Amino acid sequence: MIPVRIGVIGVGHLGSLHAKMLKDMPGVSLAGVFDTDAVKAGSVAAQYSTVAAESLDALLEVTDAVTIATSTSAHYLVASRALESGRHVFLEKPITQTIPEADALCRSAAARGLLIQVGHIERFNPAILALEKYTIAPMFVESHRLAQFNPRGTDVAVVLDLMIHDIDLILSFVRSPVRSVEASGVAVVSDTVDIANARIQFENGCVANVTASRISQKKMRKMRLFQKSGYLSIDFSEGLAEVFRLVGEDEPEKKGTMMLGELGSGRHKRKIVYEQPEVKEVNALRYELQMFASSVATGTPPVVSGEDGKRALEVANVILEKISQQSFTM
Repeated sequence: MIPVRIGVIGVGHLGSLHAKMLKDMPGVSLAGVFDTDAVKAGSVAAQYSTVAAESLDALLEVTDAVTIATSTSAHYLVASRALESGRHVFLEKPITQTIPEADALCRSAAARGLLIQVGHIERFNPAILALEKYTIAPMFVESHRLAQFNPRGTDVAVVLDLMIHDIDLILSFVRSPVRSVEASGVAVVSDTVDIANARIQFENGCVANVTASRISQKKMRKMRLFQKSGYLSIDFSEGLAEVFRLVGEDEPEKKGTMMLGELGSGRHKRKIVYEQPEVKEVNALRYELQMFASSVATGTPPVVSGEDGKRALEVANVILEKISQQSFTM
Protein backbone atom coordinates (compact mmCIF):
# COMPACT_ATOMS: atom_id res chain seq x y z
CA MET A 1 0.00 0.00 0.00
CA ILE A 2 1.39 3.39 -1.00
CA PRO A 3 1.84 5.65 2.07
CA VAL A 4 -0.25 8.82 2.29
CA ARG A 5 2.09 11.79 1.90
CA ILE A 6 1.19 14.35 4.57
CA GLY A 7 2.82 17.73 5.12
CA VAL A 8 2.57 19.97 8.19
CA ILE A 9 1.88 23.68 7.82
CA GLY A 10 2.71 25.77 10.88
CA VAL A 11 5.26 24.18 13.20
CA GLY A 12 4.75 25.97 16.48
CA HIS A 13 4.01 23.94 19.60
CA LEU A 14 1.09 21.98 18.13
CA GLY A 15 2.42 21.70 14.58
CA SER A 16 5.70 20.24 15.81
CA LEU A 17 3.66 17.59 17.64
CA HIS A 18 1.87 16.83 14.37
CA ALA A 19 5.23 16.23 12.73
CA LYS A 20 6.35 14.02 15.62
CA MET A 21 3.21 11.86 15.41
CA LEU A 22 3.23 11.59 11.62
CA LYS A 23 6.93 10.75 11.41
CA ASP A 24 6.61 7.07 12.39
CA MET A 25 2.92 6.52 11.67
CA PRO A 26 2.14 3.35 9.67
CA GLY A 27 0.80 4.08 6.19
CA VAL A 28 2.01 7.69 6.31
CA SER A 29 5.01 9.49 4.87
CA LEU A 30 5.89 12.81 6.48
CA ALA A 31 6.46 14.72 3.25
CA GLY A 32 7.76 17.93 4.79
CA VAL A 33 6.93 20.98 6.86
CA PHE A 34 6.40 24.66 6.13
CA ASP A 35 6.35 27.71 8.35
CA THR A 36 6.76 31.41 7.66
CA ASP A 37 9.55 31.22 10.24
CA ALA A 38 12.16 29.40 8.14
CA VAL A 39 14.49 28.84 11.09
CA LYS A 40 11.78 27.13 13.09
CA ALA A 41 10.74 25.04 10.07
CA GLY A 42 14.33 23.97 9.52
CA SER A 43 14.75 22.97 13.15
CA VAL A 44 11.59 20.84 13.19
CA ALA A 45 12.43 19.29 9.82
CA ALA A 46 15.88 18.27 11.07
CA GLN A 47 14.42 16.86 14.28
CA TYR A 48 12.02 14.59 12.38
CA SER A 49 14.21 13.77 9.37
CA THR A 50 12.11 15.54 6.77
CA VAL A 51 12.43 18.64 4.59
CA ALA A 52 11.53 22.25 5.25
CA ALA A 53 9.74 23.50 2.13
CA GLU A 54 10.75 26.92 0.86
CA SER A 55 7.13 27.90 0.21
CA LEU A 56 3.58 26.72 0.80
CA ASP A 57 3.22 25.79 -2.87
CA ALA A 58 6.45 23.77 -2.74
CA LEU A 59 5.07 21.69 0.13
CA LEU A 60 1.71 21.20 -1.58
CA GLU A 61 3.45 19.84 -4.67
CA VAL A 62 4.82 16.84 -2.76
CA THR A 63 1.80 15.96 -0.60
CA ASP A 64 -1.55 14.19 -0.79
CA ALA A 65 -2.81 15.95 2.33
CA VAL A 66 -1.75 18.55 4.87
CA THR A 67 -2.34 19.32 8.51
CA ILE A 68 -2.69 23.00 9.33
CA ALA A 69 -1.66 24.26 12.77
CA THR A 70 -1.16 27.93 11.99
CA SER A 71 -2.86 30.75 13.87
CA THR A 72 -6.63 30.68 13.38
CA SER A 73 -6.48 33.90 11.37
CA ALA A 74 -4.49 32.07 8.67
CA HIS A 75 -6.66 28.94 8.51
CA TYR A 76 -8.90 30.10 5.69
CA LEU A 77 -6.20 31.31 3.31
CA VAL A 78 -3.92 28.31 3.86
CA ALA A 79 -6.72 25.73 3.69
CA SER A 80 -8.19 27.36 0.59
CA ARG A 81 -4.85 27.13 -1.17
CA ALA A 82 -4.47 23.49 -0.19
CA LEU A 83 -7.95 22.58 -1.42
CA GLU A 84 -7.41 24.46 -4.68
CA SER A 85 -4.28 22.33 -5.14
CA GLY A 86 -6.32 19.16 -4.68
CA ARG A 87 -5.05 18.32 -1.20
CA HIS A 88 -7.06 16.89 1.69
CA VAL A 89 -6.98 19.09 4.80
CA PHE A 90 -6.74 18.57 8.54
CA LEU A 91 -7.44 21.87 10.31
CA GLU A 92 -6.86 22.50 13.98
CA LYS A 93 -9.82 24.00 15.83
CA PRO A 94 -11.54 26.37 15.47
CA ILE A 95 -12.04 25.65 11.79
CA THR A 96 -11.82 29.35 10.80
CA GLN A 97 -12.38 32.81 12.20
CA THR A 98 -15.79 33.32 10.59
CA ILE A 99 -18.78 31.26 9.47
CA PRO A 100 -18.58 32.48 5.83
CA GLU A 101 -14.95 31.28 5.73
CA ALA A 102 -15.92 27.87 7.15
CA ASP A 103 -18.81 27.59 4.71
CA ALA A 104 -16.55 28.47 1.78
CA LEU A 105 -14.02 25.78 2.77
CA CYS A 106 -16.73 23.13 3.12
CA ARG A 107 -18.15 24.01 -0.31
CA SER A 108 -14.70 24.02 -1.88
CA ALA A 109 -13.88 20.58 -0.48
CA ALA A 110 -17.23 19.11 -1.55
CA ALA A 111 -16.87 20.48 -5.08
CA ARG A 112 -13.45 18.85 -5.42
CA GLY A 113 -14.24 15.57 -3.65
CA LEU A 114 -11.75 16.37 -0.89
CA LEU A 115 -11.87 15.80 2.86
CA ILE A 116 -11.70 18.29 5.71
CA GLN A 117 -11.18 17.03 9.24
CA VAL A 118 -11.24 19.48 12.16
CA GLY A 119 -9.01 18.93 15.18
CA HIS A 120 -11.58 18.59 17.94
CA ILE A 121 -9.27 16.27 19.80
CA GLU A 122 -11.62 15.37 22.66
CA ARG A 123 -13.61 13.18 20.25
CA PHE A 124 -10.58 10.89 20.45
CA ASN A 125 -10.11 11.05 24.21
CA PRO A 126 -9.87 7.51 25.66
CA ALA A 127 -12.81 8.24 27.97
CA ILE A 128 -15.03 9.14 25.01
CA LEU A 129 -13.86 6.12 23.01
CA ALA A 130 -14.76 3.88 25.96
CA LEU A 131 -18.41 4.96 25.65
CA GLU A 132 -18.84 3.86 22.02
CA LYS A 133 -21.02 0.89 22.96
CA TYR A 134 -23.47 3.04 24.93
CA THR A 135 -26.48 4.94 23.63
CA ILE A 136 -25.93 8.59 24.54
CA ALA A 137 -29.05 10.76 24.41
CA PRO A 138 -28.70 13.39 27.16
CA MET A 139 -31.43 15.72 28.32
CA PHE A 140 -29.15 17.72 30.61
CA VAL A 141 -25.41 18.27 30.25
CA GLU A 142 -23.00 20.00 32.59
CA SER A 143 -19.38 20.58 31.63
CA HIS A 144 -16.43 22.35 33.23
CA ARG A 145 -13.18 22.99 31.38
CA LEU A 146 -10.84 24.96 33.62
CA ALA A 147 -7.17 25.66 32.97
CA GLN A 148 -4.36 27.56 34.63
CA PHE A 149 -3.32 30.72 32.85
CA ASN A 150 -0.98 30.35 29.89
CA PRO A 151 -0.23 33.34 27.63
CA ARG A 152 -0.28 31.00 24.61
CA GLY A 153 -3.76 31.06 23.11
CA THR A 154 -4.95 34.32 24.65
CA ASP A 155 -5.24 35.90 21.21
CA VAL A 156 -8.72 34.32 21.07
CA ALA A 157 -11.48 34.21 23.67
CA VAL A 158 -11.67 31.21 26.00
CA VAL A 159 -14.87 30.23 24.17
CA LEU A 160 -12.83 29.50 21.02
CA ASP A 161 -9.76 28.28 22.88
CA LEU A 162 -11.30 25.83 25.37
CA MET A 163 -15.11 25.83 25.45
CA ILE A 164 -15.40 24.89 21.78
CA HIS A 165 -14.15 21.38 22.65
CA ASP A 166 -17.22 20.81 24.81
CA ILE A 167 -19.53 22.55 22.35
CA ASP A 168 -18.45 20.10 19.64
CA LEU A 169 -18.93 17.08 21.91
CA ILE A 170 -22.34 18.24 23.10
CA LEU A 171 -23.52 18.84 19.53
CA SER A 172 -22.35 15.33 18.59
CA PHE A 173 -24.28 13.83 21.52
CA VAL A 174 -27.52 15.81 21.34
CA ARG A 175 -28.05 15.93 17.54
CA SER A 176 -30.85 18.48 17.74
CA PRO A 177 -30.94 22.09 16.51
CA VAL A 178 -30.06 24.79 19.03
CA ARG A 179 -33.12 26.76 20.10
CA SER A 180 -31.57 29.45 22.29
CA VAL A 181 -28.35 30.50 24.00
CA GLU A 182 -27.69 32.56 27.11
CA ALA A 183 -24.14 33.45 28.07
CA SER A 184 -21.97 35.61 30.27
CA GLY A 185 -18.24 36.12 30.48
CA VAL A 186 -15.47 38.54 31.29
CA ALA A 187 -11.89 39.42 30.31
CA VAL A 188 -9.73 39.25 33.44
CA VAL A 189 -6.05 39.05 32.52
CA SER A 190 -6.12 39.37 28.73
CA ASP A 191 -7.86 41.47 26.11
CA THR A 192 -10.32 38.68 25.32
CA VAL A 193 -12.86 36.73 27.40
CA ASP A 194 -11.01 34.57 29.95
CA ILE A 195 -13.95 32.96 31.75
CA ALA A 196 -17.36 32.19 30.30
CA ASN A 197 -20.55 30.31 31.02
CA ALA A 198 -23.25 29.40 28.51
CA ARG A 199 -26.66 27.79 28.77
CA ILE A 200 -27.58 26.12 25.48
CA GLN A 201 -31.16 24.95 24.94
CA PHE A 202 -31.98 22.50 22.16
CA GLU A 203 -35.22 21.98 20.31
CA ASN A 204 -35.58 18.45 21.74
CA GLY A 205 -35.62 19.91 25.28
CA CYS A 206 -32.02 19.16 26.21
CA VAL A 207 -30.18 21.86 28.17
CA ALA A 208 -26.39 22.17 28.39
CA ASN A 209 -24.66 24.28 31.00
CA VAL A 210 -21.09 24.89 29.83
CA THR A 211 -18.30 26.63 31.73
CA ALA A 212 -14.76 27.38 30.56
CA SER A 213 -11.96 29.31 32.27
CA ARG A 214 -8.24 29.79 31.67
CA ILE A 215 -7.62 31.55 34.99
CA SER A 216 -8.35 28.67 37.34
CA GLN A 217 -6.07 27.64 40.19
CA LYS A 218 -6.64 23.98 39.36
CA LYS A 219 -7.21 22.16 36.10
CA MET A 220 -10.54 20.47 35.42
CA ARG A 221 -11.95 18.84 32.28
CA LYS A 222 -15.17 17.10 33.20
CA MET A 223 -18.59 16.51 31.68
CA ARG A 224 -21.72 14.95 33.13
CA LEU A 225 -24.62 13.75 31.00
CA PHE A 226 -28.06 12.96 32.41
CA GLN A 227 -30.54 11.00 30.34
CA LYS A 228 -33.54 8.73 30.79
CA SER A 229 -32.50 5.79 32.98
CA GLY A 230 -28.87 6.80 33.00
CA TYR A 231 -26.06 9.12 34.07
CA LEU A 232 -22.59 9.31 32.53
CA SER A 233 -19.56 11.03 34.02
CA ILE A 234 -16.48 11.80 31.92
CA ASP A 235 -13.12 12.98 33.21
CA PHE A 236 -11.06 13.98 30.18
CA SER A 237 -7.90 14.65 32.16
CA GLU A 238 -7.91 11.20 33.77
CA GLY A 239 -9.28 9.43 30.69
CA LEU A 240 -12.03 7.99 32.88
CA ALA A 241 -15.68 7.25 32.10
CA GLU A 242 -18.31 6.11 34.61
CA VAL A 243 -21.83 4.96 33.83
CA PHE A 244 -24.82 4.61 36.17
CA ARG A 245 -27.83 2.87 34.60
CA LEU A 246 -31.28 1.58 35.45
CA VAL A 247 -31.74 -1.90 33.95
CA GLY A 248 -34.41 -4.55 34.06
CA GLU A 249 -34.24 -7.09 36.88
CA ASP A 250 -33.75 -9.91 34.36
CA GLU A 251 -30.80 -8.30 32.58
CA PRO A 252 -27.75 -10.52 33.18
CA GLU A 253 -24.85 -9.01 35.04
CA LYS A 254 -21.89 -8.15 32.85
CA LYS A 255 -18.25 -8.34 33.73
CA GLY A 256 -17.18 -5.17 35.47
CA THR A 257 -20.75 -4.22 36.46
CA MET A 258 -21.61 -3.49 40.08
CA MET A 259 -25.19 -3.47 41.37
CA LEU A 260 -25.84 -0.49 43.65
CA GLY A 261 -29.48 -1.12 44.54
CA GLU A 262 -33.01 -1.78 43.35
CA LEU A 263 -36.07 0.33 42.58
CA GLY A 264 -39.73 -0.64 42.38
CA SER A 265 -41.24 -4.03 42.94
CA GLY A 266 -42.77 -6.95 41.09
CA ARG A 267 -42.76 -6.74 37.31
CA HIS A 268 -41.51 -3.15 37.47
CA LYS A 269 -38.48 -3.90 39.58
CA ARG A 270 -35.25 -2.46 38.19
CA LYS A 271 -31.61 -2.51 39.23
CA ILE A 272 -29.23 0.41 39.58
CA VAL A 273 -25.88 -0.64 38.14
CA TYR A 274 -22.50 1.03 37.98
CA GLU A 275 -20.02 0.40 35.17
CA GLN A 276 -16.56 1.70 34.50
CA PRO A 277 -15.96 0.96 30.81
CA GLU A 278 -12.54 -0.31 29.86
CA VAL A 279 -10.34 2.54 28.71
CA LYS A 280 -7.58 1.74 26.26
CA GLU A 281 -4.24 3.50 26.25
CA VAL A 282 -4.66 5.90 23.32
CA ASN A 283 -2.72 9.02 22.41
CA ALA A 284 -5.59 11.25 21.28
CA LEU A 285 -3.52 13.39 18.92
CA ARG A 286 -1.88 10.39 17.27
CA TYR A 287 -5.23 8.63 16.93
CA GLU A 288 -7.03 11.58 15.34
CA LEU A 289 -4.19 12.00 12.83
CA GLN A 290 -4.28 8.26 12.14
CA MET A 291 -8.00 8.49 11.46
CA PHE A 292 -7.41 11.42 9.12
CA ALA A 293 -4.78 9.46 7.20
CA SER A 294 -7.15 6.48 7.05
CA SER A 295 -9.96 8.67 5.68
CA VAL A 296 -7.62 10.02 3.00
CA ALA A 297 -6.46 6.52 2.07
CA THR A 298 -9.93 4.94 1.95
CA GLY A 299 -12.17 7.88 1.07
CA THR A 300 -14.30 7.36 4.17
CA PRO A 301 -15.83 10.42 5.90
CA PRO A 302 -13.71 11.89 8.69
CA VAL A 303 -14.81 11.52 12.30
CA VAL A 304 -15.02 15.31 12.72
CA SER A 305 -16.01 16.86 9.39
CA GLY A 306 -15.73 20.43 8.21
CA GLU A 307 -19.49 20.75 8.73
CA ASP A 308 -19.05 19.60 12.34
CA GLY A 309 -16.38 22.24 12.81
CA LYS A 310 -18.65 24.88 11.30
CA ARG A 311 -21.55 23.99 13.61
CA ALA A 312 -19.32 24.23 16.69
CA LEU A 313 -18.06 27.62 15.50
CA GLU A 314 -21.62 28.83 14.91
CA VAL A 315 -22.60 28.08 18.51
CA ALA A 316 -19.34 29.54 19.85
CA ASN A 317 -19.95 32.75 17.92
CA VAL A 318 -23.49 33.04 19.31
CA ILE A 319 -22.06 32.67 22.81
CA LEU A 320 -19.48 35.40 22.12
CA GLU A 321 -22.20 37.65 20.72
CA LYS A 322 -24.32 37.17 23.84
CA ILE A 323 -21.33 37.99 26.04
CA SER A 324 -20.63 41.08 23.96
CA GLN A 325 -24.21 42.25 24.38
CA GLN A 326 -24.01 41.69 28.09
CA SER A 327 -20.79 43.71 28.31
CA PHE A 328 -22.32 46.52 26.28
CA THR A 329 -25.31 46.87 28.60
CA MET A 330 -23.34 46.74 31.87
